[in-house]
Amino acid sequence: MTVLSRQTPLWLYALTLAAFAVQTDDFIIIGVLPDLAADLQVSEGAAGQLVTVYSLVYALTAPLWALLLSRVDRKQALLGALGVFGAANFAVPFVDSFPVLMGLRVVAALGAAVVLPASLAAATSAAPPERRGRYLATVMTGLTGAVLIGVPVGTYLGGALGWEATFVFAGALGTAALLLIWVKVPHTPRPGTAPGIRVLLRPLQQRAVFLILLVTAVTVAGNLAFQTYLAPFLGGLASVTGTGLALLLVLSGAGGIAGTRFAGRIVDRHGPLRALWSGGGLFCAGMAAFCALWVVRPVPVVLVALLLVCWSAAAWAVPPAIQALMIDRVGPEGATQAMALHSSSAYVGAALGGALGGTLVGLDAGLLPLTAALLVGLALGLVGFTVRGDRISSDREPRAEGSEVR
Repeated sequence: MTVLSRQTPLWLYALTLAAFAVQTDDFIIIGVLPDLAADLQVSEGAAGQLVTVYSLVYALTAPLWALLLSRVDRKQALLGALGVFGAANFAVPFVDSFPVLMGLRVVAALGAAVVLPASLAAATSAAPPERRGRYLATVMTGLTGAVLIGVPVGTYLGGALGWEATFVFAGALGTAALLLIWVKVPHTPRPGTAPGIRVLLRPLQQRAVFLILLVTAVTVAGNLAFQTYLAPFLGGLASVTGTGLALLLVLSGAGGIAGTRFAGRIVDRHGPLRALWSGGGLFCAGMAAFCALWVVRPVPVVLVALLLVCWSAAAWAVPPAIQALMIDRVGPEGATQAMALHSSSAYVGAALGGALGGTLVGLDAGLLPLTAALLVGLALGLVGFTVRGDRISSDREPRAEGSEVR
C-alpha cells in the first residue's frame, strides 16, 4: 500500500473502525454483567471472568497468530479474523448456558488477536515516514473511541433490548469494519519466500525490544490499576456517582482522543522518545495531583473533571509513542510480530493492573493514583535505561528533514 496524498486515506479509517470494534467488545460486557449473570444463573464474579478469559486468550495468541499468518496478505487476514469475530458475537442470542458463552468469548478473542496487531502493522507499513506517528495515532483513536462511544452505546442497548443486544452490537461493528476493509484496503504483496520462525523472532529477541515490552506492561498496569477502579475513587474524592460519573467518563474519553492525536504529531516532529517522556511525565503529575486532592477531600467536581481530562490525554498519548519506538527498533519487516507482542504485553499489563487495583481499593482508594504514578515512573526509568544501553535513538531510520529524536 502506498499513500501519496497528505489527506487521511479511507483505508486508514477502515483499520480504525476495526480497532474500535474489538476494543468495544473487550470492555462492553462490564455494563451488562448483572443482567447477564442473573439470566444465566451465575454469580457476577463468575460472569466477570468473561473479560478475563478474553484478555488472556488475546495475550497468549496474538504473537502466535503473527507468526502463523506471516505469509498471508494482511487484508485477507483481517477479513478472515473479522468474520470469525462477528460470527462469535452474532451467535450469542442463541446461547442458553454460561459455558457456551465462555466458548464464544474465546472464539471472539482469537479473532481480535489478529485484528488489532494487523491493523497497527498495516497502518505503520503504509504510512509515509513523516506521517507514521499520525497514522498510528489514528488507529489508536479507535481504542479511545470505544471507551467514549462504543461502551456507553452498547450498555444502553443492553439495558433497552437485553444483554444479548450488546454482543450483537459488537458483531455489527466488526461486520461494518469487514465490509469497509474489503472495499477500501488494498492487498499487500505476498512475500516470495516464507521466513523461518527464527528469522521472524530474531528482531523480537533483542534486549531493547524486551525492555520496550516490559515498559508497555508496566505502563498499562499503572494506568489500569487506576482506571479500573475509577468509580470508587471518584466517589470518595468528590462524591461522584451515577449520571455525574457517566459525564466524567465521556469527558475523559474526549481527552484521550485529543492526547492520542497530539502524541502522533509529536512522534512525527520530534520522535517517539519526546512523545513518551511528555505523556508519561504529564501522567505522573496528574496522579500526584490526585494524591494531594485525596488528602483534602471532598473537592469540587469541576477540578476533578479538569484533572481527568489531563490524565486521559496523557495516558492515551503513551501507546503511539511506544509503538513507534518499537517499530524503529525492529523495522518494517518485523512490524506485524512487534505489534502482536506489544498488544499481548498491554493485555498482560491490564490484567496485572486490575488485580493490583482490586487489592489497593480494599485498603484505601487513595493508594490508586500513588501506585499508578510509581509504576509509570518506573516505566520511564526503564525507557532511559533502554536508550542508554542500546542506543535506540541512534539506530533510528532517517526521518523527514527537520525531525530528530530527543
